[in-house]
Amino acid sequence: MSGYSVPVGILLAAGKGRRFGGDKRLHPLADGTPMVVAAARALSAALPRTLAVVREADEVAQRLAREGVEVICCPAAAGGMGHSIACGVAASAEADGWLIALGDMPWVRPESIAAVAAALAEGAPVARPCYTGRHGHPVGFSAPFGSDLQRLDGDNGARHLLRSVHVVEIPCTDPGVIRDVDDPRHLQPSPPR
Repeated sequence: MSGYSVPVGILLAAGKGRRFGGDKRLHPLADGTPMVVAAARALSAALPRTLAVVREADEVAQRLAREGVEVICCPAAAGGMGHSIACGVAASAEADGWLIALGDMPWVRPESIAAVAAALAEGAPVARPCYTGRHGHPVGFSAPFGSDLQRLDGDNGARHLLRSVHVVEIPCTDPGVIRDVDDPRHLQPSPPR
């Protein structure tokens, strides 16, 4: 990706996993890799700078730091995803853009992440992958959205921003972009149809 600006990856890793039945972030995948670590590795493989937003300096924070990810502790993250996004963007306010990724989406391929980053570099204001007509993650925001992202709070994330601008949809063949883990049954190996 040399030759043009590259966004910062922000991994939202502060969730409590209520629907999962407990903290799912360190739950092992089939190969033994903790879910949040797999998500961080994919983001780091595609982008030169990745940071993770966590609630506190706990075992999740330590594991992510060992992966070479910058860890941002955001106690306000308990109030919802919007707080986590705001915290991550504020910690990288000088960036040319941000890719917002979710810690419970461990199967997103690095090439899907890179495609979203490339769309931003080519001038898309906002970009996201799309698999079989379904919108996925990560969602990329260009630099002009920095102030709006830093003002987010609550649990709606950046949905209202997505409704107010043209979003460049990037078709991909990666089911991981729509596959999150909200329930232990979602850990089954077959992708959604």
